[in-house]
Amino acid sequence: MSAWIQSIEGTDQGATVALILALLAAVLHAVFGALQKGRHDPMLARGAIDASYGLMAAPFALFVVPWPEPHMWPIFAGVFVIHAGYKFAVLAAYRRGAFTVVYPVMRGTGPLFTIVGAWLIFGETFSAVQWLGVVVLLAGLYGLAAFNMARVTVARDTLVPALAFAVLTGLFVALYTTYDAYGIRATADPFTFLAWFFFIDGLLFPVLATRFYRRMGSPPALGPLALRGVVGGVVAFASFGSIMLATRLDQVGEAAVLRETSTVFAALIGWLFLREPVGPARTALMGLIALGAVIVEFGG
Repeated sequence: MSAWIQSIEGTDQGATVALILALLAAVLHAVFGALQKGRHDPMLARGAIDASYGLMAAPFALFVVPWPEPHMWPIFAGVFVIHAGYKFAVLAAYRRGAFTVVYPVMRGTGPLFTIVGAWLIFGETFSAVQWLGVVVLLAGLYGLAAFNMARVTVARDTLVPALAFAVLTGLFVALYTTYDAYGIRATADPFTFLAWFFFIDGLLFPVLATRFYRRMGSPPALGPLALRGVVGGVVAFASFGSIMLATRLDQVGEAAVLRETSTVFAALIGWLFLREPVGPARTALMGLIALGAVIVEFGG
């Protein structure tokens, strides 16, 4: 698999595979977001998910893939710090604001700054048509956030700090997307980066979540929490793994934009499986998000 990935880098086939991976990451990221925002406190859910994928990745990192080259260790240290900051920002936003408001803001801020970062670090540029697609996509995302904000009835007193943390989360999304793209390109075997990424990234939050759990007055049962962690761990492997491989195979900015169609897939999941109403306004805004992604993909 590693040899095949390396053989299609920078080719038309590689671009097609990157497109498929980015869309797969979008679908799975919608599922992943719902798992974090479920009936458990976000800290507990995050700790269970990180513990699961850290344990799953450990044997692959230690015994299956080639060990990282010496220059990779400082990169992994940066990965650890950046992703820890991202998770703290996500938890702060989720605890202060409604999911339907903060999630589109998080996802809208991320690709804009990722495109700028990819230009600064990798020299990637967008055409005028692609920038039009970015504007259309962001209009859909921020329009969806504003539409939901006008109708939300819970946590309105903490809405401003929730939005501030959502913007901060978007900045971290841009930072980790660009940095992870740099990391996965810096090692010969992309699966070395993926295995060690999940192993290292799964070290911190299980410890924090355990301390939080022990301080709770009425802690939840561990069985459902553990199940959420295992399912979330598998989804995280597929979601984050897909987007990282996509950024190695093709442009980082394009992959970041395509991933933000996760907002559309999240709404579709809610409509199909949770019987949540969508309505004509939300449908139109989600249409803008999808249209923007299509313009970016085919406007290059």
